[in-house]
Amino acid sequence: MCGIVAYIGPKDATPFLLEGLARLEYRGYDSAGVAVSGRTGGLKVRKVKGRVADLAAAVPARFKGTTGIGHTRWATHGVPSDANAHPHLDNAERIAVVHNGIIENADELRARLTAEGAVFRSETDTEVLAHLIAAHAAEGIELEEAVRAALGKVVGTYGIAVLDAEQPDRIVVARNGSPIVLGIGEKEMFAASDVSALVRYTRQVVHLEDGELATVRADGFRTFTEDARTTHRQPSTVDWEIDSYDTGGYEHFLLKEIHEQPGSVERTLSGRLDERFNTAHLGGLNLDARELREIRRVKILGCGSAYYAGEMGAQLIEELARIPAHSEPASEFRYRNPVIEADTLYVAVSQSGETYDTLAAVQEIKRKGGRVLGVVNTVGSAIARECDGGIYLHAGPEISVASTKAFTSTVVAFALLALHFGRIHDLSPADGRRIVAGLKALPGQIREILAQSDGIAELAAEYAESEGMMFIGRVRGFPVAREGAQKLKEISYVHAEAYPASELKHGPLALISPELPTVALVPDDELLDKNLTTLGEIKARSGRVVAVAHRRPEAKLADHCILVPKSEPELDPLLLNIPLQLLAYHAAVALKRDVDKPRNLAKSVTVE
Repeated sequence: MCGIVAYIGPKDATPFLLEGLARLEYRGYDSAGVAVSGRTGGLKVRKVKGRVADLAAAVPARFKGTTGIGHTRWATHGVPSDANAHPHLDNAERIAVVHNGIIENADELRARLTAEGAVFRSETDTEVLAHLIAAHAAEGIELEEAVRAALGKVVGTYGIAVLDAEQPDRIVVARNGSPIVLGIGEKEMFAASDVSALVRYTRQVVHLEDGELATVRADGFRTFTEDARTTHRQPSTVDWEIDSYDTGGYEHFLLKEIHEQPGSVERTLSGRLDERFNTAHLGGLNLDARELREIRRVKILGCGSAYYAGEMGAQLIEELARIPAHSEPASEFRYRNPVIEADTLYVAVSQSGETYDTLAAVQEIKRKGGRVLGVVNTVGSAIARECDGGIYLHAGPEISVASTKAFTSTVVAFALLALHFGRIHDLSPADGRRIVAGLKALPGQIREILAQSDGIAELAAEYAESEGMMFIGRVRGFPVAREGAQKLKEISYVHAEAYPASELKHGPLALISPELPTVALVPDDELLDKNLTTLGEIKARSGRVVAVAHRRPEAKLADHCILVPKSEPELDPLLLNIPLQLLAYHAAVALKRDVDKPRNLAKSVTVE
């Protein structure tokens, strides 16, 4: 989950490295470091526990070099500390390595290298790479050969960048399960774990595949496999703007991304609504109508918010297409030895397209002959390349660790998929027209909700000091409750639980008290009366209630109410979720949390 940057060219590398790390800090932020080398060799290294700003303050003015690598860390092996920060060096301080991933046989390699005389300065698994590469480089071979030989002894996942003080005319990078992207400049080259570090300098990028390495020089690059076979990678063009990576006047990226949702939904819908046939046009599925009619079940796989979006997607598919659908955590999927069925369509969900658990699930399905679609936000990402087809969200970059606009766009993408499936099956033209109209109205309705931000801020401040919160919803509302609880937990650190409203009386009602308020999703649908009865049960136990509803319940049933515009019943969950994002955000601000970089978390989970 760490951030990697690298530069080689005629300019001083340090400003790019520091700026790139700042843009990648959402991938890890417990320590950071850089290493640079000039044309005459030698290494300069600075690394600190703390944020990239702390690193920038620690780098002296004369810290210059034309070749450099940098890293911002999310700890897996060893506590956050100066010693455990990357880059890691060999004993001769010739080789510098930055690494994202986990070396599974690190203990075994460490013991062997120690017996051979290596002295370890850190607790990390990464340091074994520096010593391994140095041992091969000492034999007088090219850096790429030393890296290739070292990786042959490694078991695990990695995205790495390697700098050799004795060969400062190149950087060697490699990928296996953790992303590495090359950026092509004018007589200069870049590399990073995410394009967000590159877009200010170049739009031409090359994504490495798993098991692939690259030698990067100022005038170009060469890609090859671990067994030394040359590969041929063609650049692609990044279409995201540099302004997307700035807060744009908002206090936090998270608030900016919440307010960008009308536009992100419009982009997800753009060109995909077919009003002539009251359906959705999804050419990227690579499945014709006959093939889609043969699908008997849909299985959706994702992690965290992507999993909850999948739950909402499964509900949409079942309601509109009448095909059994189910969402499951991708992180658990492959470990239960799943039965892969020929008539099941598998859908992998990931904002980054690099989530390791989801990628591994996709690979397991493909290995067993299953068909997989991807619902991802990042063009050219690993999951997008691995899948048979899919839907790009086009939500734009999402920098805050907590997902908001990508979550909403994912559910919109599932609504399009469900509409497409439904019209191929038995969804009537009238119902198709109804859903199309509902989708077109979403951006304006989201704007109506966002206009209530100040009022929700006052409400959040009142409840932020609660010992915890309960989130409840029925059927369509339950996945929304789960996502709402997730948001509150991850950015405010207030404990929250989500339950189906119908399950409250089967146990969780014992928790209800004035100290544990309940956020209840109360849409104006066929279950309204049952939801109101549940509110009565909570109030009878002196519980406080915040209702998110289409119309205000009686005062005796809710202490506060956030009103949401009415959509079509199948699309209502999309709108019910928006106030919960604002509630979590404003609670976190009231509690003075680090909203964009919550403790212990990182944005793109590229380790198992």
